[in-house]
Order: sequence, then structure tokens, then C-alpha cells
Amino acid sequence: MNRDVEPFPWPAQSATGVGSMPGTSPEEAIRVVLGELPNLPYLPELPGRGPGADLVGRTLAMLVDLPSETTARGWRLAERRGRDLSRASGLLERDLDVLEEAAEGYSGAFKIQLAGPWTLAAALELTRSIEPVLADQGAVTDLTASLAEGAANHVRAVRGRLPGADLVVQFDEPSLPRVLAGSVPSASGLRRLAPVDVTAAAEGLRTVLAAAQAPALVHCCAPEVPFECLTSAGASGISFDLSLLRRRDEDALGEVAEAGLGIAIGAVPAVDDTRDGSASRRDRAAARPDRGEGAARETAAAVISLWRRIGLPLGTLTQQVVVTPACGLAGASPDRARAVLAQCQAAAGLIPELIEEGVP
Repeated sequence: MNRDVEPFPWPAQSATGVGSMPGTSPEEAIRVVLGELPNLPYLPELPGRGPGADLVGRTLAMLVDLPSETTARGWRLAERRGRDLSRASGLLERDLDVLEEAAEGYSGAFKIQLAGPWTLAAALELTRSIEPVLADQGAVTDLTASLAEGAANHVRAVRGRLPGADLVVQFDEPSLPRVLAGSVPSASGLRRLAPVDVTAAAEGLRTVLAAAQAPALVHCCAPEVPFECLTSAGASGISFDLSLLRRRDEDALGEVAEAGLGIAIGAVPAVDDTRDGSASRRDRAAARPDRGEGAARETAAAVISLWRRIGLPLGTLTQQVVVTPACGLAGASPDRARAVLAQCQAAAGLIPELIEEGVP
């Protein structure tokens, strides 16, 4: 892809996944991703394989000079590198081997995912304490620096496997809104850790995004996406769950889009929420990937409707927007995961047609 010509790091009418897939076979997961997402495939995580195969464990295996280990509660910093990280590194290396073989000769946009610094700081425990790393500013600084170096190394490793690919690096920050709001609990659960200043949060994230030396997409599948913070951090794009976007946040989203950032809209729920009666009509329609073109049209219409509400010209939509599932697909069945990805791509392809038809 020619960066001097293309305004966004993906082709028009693109769709992609958020990160995780069901099952334990990287061969099958990568085959499905490459088959269903021709414009923006990605390297999936398979958390069903156990600790170290999920997004957090995979990212911890990339850290430089900052070992960690599993506990009954999750992950914590460790004195030395042990078998937990060795297993996580081995799983990642196998995934890269499978990717290199399956995608041999691939050229075009390709996405990889890492956990962001603030989500890691909220999830990872200190070495000699069960408090989150977030409670210790010095540890946060060390973690951010280590992640920045690890992200750069990972990008180089993937480029070595896929020399024809134009990488997009997604940093997942589902915990960032809680970090900013001061709602991350202490180890005892009796208090909340102090909120992190928006400027400091943006600076820490900027350090990691810049180190990747590739277009950086920040994914936040939580309510109250901190659009201003992510823009200040230098993100190339922002990814969110459409069903959690509040109407009062649409103005902020519009400003992000007007600033020229890419927008990844999580418009297809990963799991079927049609039976509990809680979803809106729009979301119930989007939740049915088994209805073929009808469901894809309704997904595309929901994306167009959002674009109209935030007052942006429809001419930019097909190139600026990527259609995605609302979140990862680890909890879906293999058939549903494939169908959800197919619906995302079909919806992305239908958007120009529906715009021409004048679909509201």
C-alpha cells in the first residue's frame, strides 16, 4: 500500500476482527481470518489454549527485562523469567510460524494486537504485593518502557515473517476508562486507586504507540471511550463497541473522525443477545450473522446511520471506517465466529451501495 496515496492504513470497504478466536488450532483460526477478511486480516489470539495464549499473557511475553508469572488471581511481576513466560513465548512463536506459512506472499494491510500499557498496569500485580502495578508510579514507568521496546521487537518479528504486509498495530485498552475515572479497585477491594491524569495517561500511551513505528489503532470495548485522550496520544485510529457508544459521546467521535483518524466500528455482537430481550432492534438485527445479506445490510445501515448523526460526509465513510465485531470472538462457536467475520466484511462491502440507495 502506498502511504503517499492512501489516507488510511487499510483499503476501502475493509473489515477486521478485534483479536481473539475460539478453539485451540492456530492453523484453523488463521485460515478463517485470511479467508473471511481479505482487506484487513489479523493475527488472532486463542485464549482457549490456556494462560499465555490470551492477549495479556501474549503481551507479557513480549516485555523486555520485566518478567512475570501466573498466580491463582492472574499475572504478577516476577524476579526471573520462568516456565509461564516460556510457554507464552512458545505459543506466540508457533502462531507466527503458522502465519508465515499460511500467508506466504501476502501483501497489503495486516493487523496485530497487543495489550496497552494502562490495561496491563491494571491487570498485572506487583512482585511482592497483590496490588496492581497501577498503584506504583515507578512500576508503571518501567512497564511502559518495557512494553514500548517489546512492541517494537514484535513489529520487527512480524515484518520479518510477512515482508509484503503493511502492519497496523492495535493496542487494546479496555481498562483505560476505569484508570482515568479512579475506579480500579485495590487488592482488598475496599478502596479505589487514584485516577490517572488524562495528560499523563496520553503520554504513557504515546510512548508505546510511537515505539511501534506503524499505524496504531487503539481499541476500547468499554463505555465512556476517552476519545480526547486517545487522540492526544497520537493514535492513528480508534476502535469501539457501537452498542456501548452513548449519544452524548457522538460529538467527540465526530471530532476524532474530522481530525482524520481511522474509525473501527464494532457493529456485530460476538455472541447472540437476541434471547434476553435487552438489546435494541438495531443490535438484535446485527446479532444474527446467519441471515446472510439481510443482516449485513442492517449492519451497514447502522454504520451509515451513525455517520449521518455525527454529521460527516458519506463520501469518506467507506475508506475511513472499518467494520468489526463488537469484541473478541473467543466465546463464540467456531461456526458463529466465521459467520460474524463474514458479516462484517459483507457489511463493509455493502456500504457504498446503501449510500447510493439513500438508506437513512
